[in-house]
Amino acid sequence: MITKKWDEILKDEYEQEYFVNMLKHLQVEYRDKIIFPPKKDVFKALRLTDYDNIKIVIIGQDPYHGTGEAEGLSFSVRDGIRKPPSLKNIFKELHDDLGYTEPESGSLVKWAQEGVLLLNAILTVEKDKPLSHKGLDWERFTDAVIKKINEKETPVVFVLWGAFARSKKVLITNPNHYIIESPHPSPFSARYGFFGSKPFSKANNFLISKKISPVNFKLD
Repeated sequence: MITKKWDEILKDEYEQEYFVNMLKHLQVEYRDKIIFPPKKDVFKALRLTDYDNIKIVIIGQDPYHGTGEAEGLSFSVRDGIRKPPSLKNIFKELHDDLGYTEPESGSLVKWAQEGVLLLNAILTVEKDKPLSHKGLDWERFTDAVIKKINEKETPVVFVLWGAFARSKKVLITNPNHYIIESPHPSPFSARYGFFGSKPFSKANNFLISKKISPVNFKLD
């Protein structure tokens, strides 16, 4: 369903009653309503970042709910779509941290291909209705994904921006991993500790210290 490796790791989850029922419900949602991201991109984050290649995990809440925005990766928007304020603040911090200028595109596909798992806790949303799929059991599934990553012996950096992402900290118990926490990049909270937090250099310095090649965060 996703990739050979992920399917192997998540096989037991696929067989759970909640997961089967959720997919059936989503078939109806996609048929009767406007749901984002497109069906082919629901598992895009996992498809682009293989289990064995994960270096960093950035946890979001749910997809963008505007037309054409969501592409299946947390914080990322499709090419040609205006960048949302939180993403612009991420790029501002990227510039202040590593010196990279804001890219023309708001798509983070290159990060995903570099080993950054851009995982939303809820993988679908109804048009113009944020958190509309909160009760669909997506979080049960993505919590299982986080737990599986937690089991990895290879060190992984977990980036938790804001209260929602930080609530997932209880799932990260393996001392091999490294957690970076700060307020959310939203305009409402970025000035209270997101700006100046230097998550990109911190993540790469940790990876280098573990003899893992750093992530190339440059997008242009």
